[in-house]
Amino acid sequence: MDRLLNQRQRALLLSAFAALVLLAVTVAGLLLADAAVVTDFSRKNLAPCLAYPFGTDWMGRDMLARTLTGLSLSIRIGVLTAAVSAVVALAVGTAAATLGRRVDAVLSWCIDLVMGIPHILLVMLISLAFGKGFVGVVAGVSLSHWTSLARLLRGEVLQLRGAPYVLTAEKLGRTKLQVARDHLLPHLLPQFLTGLILLFPHAILHESSVTFLGFGLSSEQPAIGVILSESMSYLTTGKWWLAFFPGLALVATVALFALLGDRLRRILDPATIHQ
Repeated sequence: MDRLLNQRQRALLLSAFAALVLLAVTVAGLLLADAAVVTDFSRKNLAPCLAYPFGTDWMGRDMLARTLTGLSLSIRIGVLTAAVSAVVALAVGTAAATLGRRVDAVLSWCIDLVMGIPHILLVMLISLAFGKGFVGVVAGVSLSHWTSLARLLRGEVLQLRGAPYVLTAEKLGRTKLQVARDHLLPHLLPQFLTGLILLFPHAILHESSVTFLGFGLSSEQPAIGVILSESMSYLTTGKWWLAFFPGLALVATVALFALLGDRLRRILDPATIHQ
């Protein structure tokens, strides 16, 4: 079977598999949102069994439903924040490389400034500034994860600006905006898409981290960070499943996004077109 499929085809199949699994988790979480908040003290603190594969918590809530709902929420926040960060990175990277040295110096200074602050600390500060909750988490993650991709896209644009067709377009009177739109952005699409996918795992982990520390989503929402934070009080009593399964599911989700980004990079890489 491996001989019948080249590297790009295998990468495409793995990407499709990862995307389908993530989509299934997202949809399942939405469907189980009501079940995740149902309490039943007659079944509290049950260890994993056939009826409740992830066990139940101290309020009798189904941990499988809560885990899937929390993952679904994290994935949706990750998609939103990664998309905002990628668009900001594209705008800043393109502007820095096309609008002159002064603009480039200012934007490069902003990139260095943001990159000089630890991500988790910056996310917490921005989240607090926006009042925490959903808006705070989205703002914090979105405004702190664009710098690496912006620097990469800036470098790509600087290389493309020396291409003969770009120089010809400028001599023919095309404006900088027209050159960027018609000649630069199409060549940046592979790097942009790959960077967008690779932003997802960082966004999900930082959203869960700040929520775990109490600077993110409210405790009423069945987010993974909330679940892990609440479970810390019960680990010493032997309720290991309250943290083990949600933590394992979070790691698996991040790994799937990383796999999806790596395979997408291979698919879009022109060097692998004949492999």
